[in-house]
Amino acid sequence: MSASAVSETTPTAVSIVRGRLLVFAAIVLSALTLRAAVTSISPLFGRIATDLHFGDTVIGITGMLPPAMFAVFGLATPFLAKRTGLERAALLAMTLTTVGMATRAFAPGTASLLALSAIALAGMGIGNVVIPPLVKRYFSDRLAVVSTIYICVLQISTMVPPLLAVPVADAHGWRLSIGMWAIVGVAAALPWLGVVIARRGHDEKDVSAEAGSAAVHSTSGGRIHRSTLAWGMVMMFAMTSLITYSMLTWLPTLLVDSGIGEGLAGASVAAFGAMGLVTSLATPTLCAKMRNPFGLVVLAALCYLGGFGGLHWSPSAGTVVWVCLIGLGTMTFPMSLTLINLRTRTPAGSSSLSGFTQGLGYVVSSTGPVLFGLLHTRSGGWGLPLFSLTGCVAILLLGGYLCCRPRMLEDTW
Repeated sequence: MSASAVSETTPTAVSIVRGRLLVFAAIVLSALTLRAAVTSISPLFGRIATDLHFGDTVIGITGMLPPAMFAVFGLATPFLAKRTGLERAALLAMTLTTVGMATRAFAPGTASLLALSAIALAGMGIGNVVIPPLVKRYFSDRLAVVSTIYICVLQISTMVPPLLAVPVADAHGWRLSIGMWAIVGVAAALPWLGVVIARRGHDEKDVSAEAGSAAVHSTSGGRIHRSTLAWGMVMMFAMTSLITYSMLTWLPTLLVDSGIGEGLAGASVAAFGAMGLVTSLATPTLCAKMRNPFGLVVLAALCYLGGFGGLHWSPSAGTVVWVCLIGLGTMTFPMSLTLINLRTRTPAGSSSLSGFTQGLGYVVSSTGPVLFGLLHTRSGGWGLPLFSLTGCVAILLLGGYLCCRPRMLEDTW
């Protein structure tokens, strides 16, 4: 029985990467960098603020910066990818991410910290958009499996940096704690460099095919805004990201205000990321198997509401439960990334939907950390900002209803 199981599963596992091992490694390592610059810094805001002399306003701006940069480069990347090709765009993404993460560790002041963080986030914004269509291009025969691996690694990059941030900063200082992740960026850039070199003879043809696939690219660029499916994707993705970045920015401060230590607050952010990892293991496969996965959106909404209520009424008792519930709610993030490929027919359509969804989605979500902090400052507590997130859950449900219906993007514009 065991031998037969091996004989059945081994060809499938091998077929995922046969002839595509370098691209597979590049995708996985890229996913490992796409959140590190964000989650490695939030548990250290207190000590960085003390060293560089800034307050809550700058913390809010720092929390707004990731989705803002993701928005700008989410909208720009489909045009960049048409000119350079997806692989070269991915190499550029990892290069910018590496340079930004390495240099911001030496930032002498607040402005330079923000500017150098923006460089890293620009690379991450490009990577966010090009990775899903690269998965579709190279692994269209194993979309669910490779999407699961990619999204799980992405969640690891959300979970591990905040877990290590405080211990490393205690031992070696906050600069090393936020700068060491540049090593992962170098590791991700190298296989993309290999892919680009290996494709040198094909680049011109492939780029012109993508750009010259005017049928898909220009129509999608001109008509995608007419698609209710695309707008549903934007709504679901935007609300998921707004909640996520509000939590990543303010959850440690909220918990410290409730009497929880800095180290445990950082560990709570890691637990939040860990729940995202749990949902990422199952969500892409469930989406691929379900004709209409809207039930998962409803489940996510219930988790969010339970977590927000718990943080409001009993933040210091049952903290792990509330944080884990909110983390489980983020299952709509891997849903969004998976549906980008499941609701399109070609890599070009996937690239257009990815850019539209993430570009506009991050425009909206970039306001979350600042508004959350503003509501906290004005009200003097955490009840009002947490209550505002329940409104986001209602919009998320509407967006999920629109994008989960079984249809293809190309049929809706």
